Amino acid sequence: MKSALECQDRRVSHSPDARPASRPALDRETRRNSMAMIKAVRIHRFGGPEVLSLDEVPMPQPRDDEVTLKVCAASVNPVDYRTREGSVGGDLPVTLGRDVSGVVELCGTRAHTLKKGDPMYAMLGNDRGGNAEYVVVKATEAAAKPERLSHVEAAAVPLAGTTAWQGLFDHGDLKSGQRVLIHGGAGGVGHLAIQFAKAAGAFVVTTVAAEDFDFVRELGADQAVDYKNQRFEDEVEDIDMVFDLVAGDTQDRSWSVLKPGGILVSTVSEPSAEQARLHQARGVSYLAEPNAAQLARISRLIDAGKVTPFVQATYPLEEVAKAEERLEREHTRGKIVLQVAA
Repeated sequence: MKSALECQDRRVSHSPDARPASRPALDRETRRNSMAMIKAVRIHRFGGPEVLSLDEVPMPQPRDDEVTLKVCAASVNPVDYRTREGSVGGDLPVTLGRDVSGVVELCGTRAHTLKKGDPMYAMLGNDRGGNAEYVVVKATEAAAKPERLSHVEAAAVPLAGTTAWQGLFDHGDLKSGQRVLIHGGAGGVGHLAIQFAKAAGAFVVTTVAAEDFDFVRELGADQAVDYKNQRFEDEVEDIDMVFDLVAGDTQDRSWSVLKPGGILVSTVSEPSAEQARLHQARGVSYLAEPNAAQLARISRLIDAGKVTPFVQATYPLEEVAKAEERLEREHTRGKIVLQVAA
């Protein structure tokens, strides 16, 4: 089976009577692209927003079944400011940004079914950053952009959507008819998790601020609990799965609402093995991984009208520091997105 990112460059003919002149033209274009410079947001030291630098770097070149994507939009995630602060680690300098939406610009040597201009979106591995004008995308990371979405809307999906999907289904094994409690349902991962769980036929409870009640109910939540003024353990019970996006005291108190045999899944901290035993439950933590097949399934849900990402604000690439500060310091709904190109 061919890779989802195999692409076709129609400027090159592979027929026996192909004109020899086409090869020098392609070589000239390849050399020109390899010499081109692009803008990318990088850090050269760890710290606050002031360490963000808009640098000129060489245009990335695809290999094998990779493509170089012209980035139209990229979203901002907590992992960005944690990386910037040094909490995540890694070598410097590093380009930030883990998810993008854009169009194919260049194709690797083993790519055959896509063409320049095809719209794609992707969750990137942590060895590259999407806060740039161009980025190399691997076959295992990308899917066709949902037709219903603009690039700005699509950029809000890959990391948050993949995180929600893997937490609910790969680790939580959520099924139709089960009851799930999602902590932090108004955020980037949470607002997509509510919609995925409802599409799967689950009964969805979520903890949010009171001002977000209408928002999460529009997403499909069956019950909302005000985490500031209510104790969720007094409001809910018989939960099959807790999806923890908050950690701390919220996670500690979540064991009591689980059914025997239930599961607590967290993408922010390791659940207590002792508490799991005491409550005859299971606990698991995970880090989301790029998965092109899952992203394609999410695209189908979006194009079917069952899932819609919410973008609270957009910023130009040059104002990435403002975007990160807002995400880190303010209560936000859905996602914040950087608009890189028209």
